[in-house]
Amino acid sequence: MKIAVPVDENTQNTNVCVSFGRAPYFLFFDTKTKQTYFVHNSAASSTGGAGIQAAQIIVDNGVDVLLTPRCGEQAADVLIAADIALYKTFSGSAQDNLDAFAADKFSELDDIHAGFHGHGGK
Repeated sequence: MKIAVPVDENTQNTNVCVSFGRAPYFLFFDTKTKQTYFVHNSAASSTGGAGIQAAQIIVDNGVDVLLTPRCGEQAADVLIAADIALYKTFSGSAQDNLDAFAADKFSELDDIHAGFHGHGGK
């Protein structure tokens, strides 16, 4: 299974970013190989549609599960159409969240918001 987390920096102990679409990086973790890698989120500086573009990065990387604090409707539509499960993160490091997910301590993300639609805010 491949898990993605929006993060503030490209290091293992970085915090989960509060914004999915505007996260500077995505951390990808493969539960089979135990390999972690980071991808720069090219959508973060977009003037609009960052969530949809970020969702496409997640899809293109073959992710099964996204751990995120929140997600906009349009991005969620893209992710759900690709059969990617969405789970709500808690405040803390990406590693803490990955560990909690492995221990089955997560609930599905139900905080799907309307999105910021060009406002560039967090």
